[in-house]
Amino acid sequence: MFFEQTALIREPRVALDAASADRFAAAFGSMRCAIQVGHGLFTTGESIDEAAWAFISMDRACQVQLLADAAGTPEHWPAEGARALARTFGSAALGWLAFQTLWDEIVDSDPDLFD
Repeated sequence: MFFEQTALIREPRVALDAASADRFAAAFGSMRCAIQVGHGLFTTGESIDEAAWAFISMDRACQVQLLADAAGTPEHWPAEGARALARTFGSAALGWLAFQTLWDEIVDSDPDLFD
C-alpha cells in the first residue's frame, strides 16, 4: 500500500522552527507517509483513523522488510503489480475500515481505556 507513496526525509532531522517545518513539509510532499532519518515514521490520511492504520501498517511493513533483508536478498514485486496492490489496499476507505476493526478490538479488550 506504500509503493511510490513514501518519502525519505534526510533534512531537517528535527523541525525546531517555522523554516525547518516548511522544509519538512516540502520533503513530505504529496506522499502518504515518510521516514524521517533519525526520527521515525509519519503518516497521513483523509481521516485520523486512516492515518493511524497507515502508521500501524507502515511500522509492520518496516519490520517485515528488516526480516526479509536479514534472510537474504529480498525479491521485489514488478512495479505494475505493486501499483495495483497499492491502489487496492491503499484506499482511504479501506484504511478507515481496517482501523475500525482494530478500534473495536481495543475497546473490547481494554474496557478501562476511557476511565
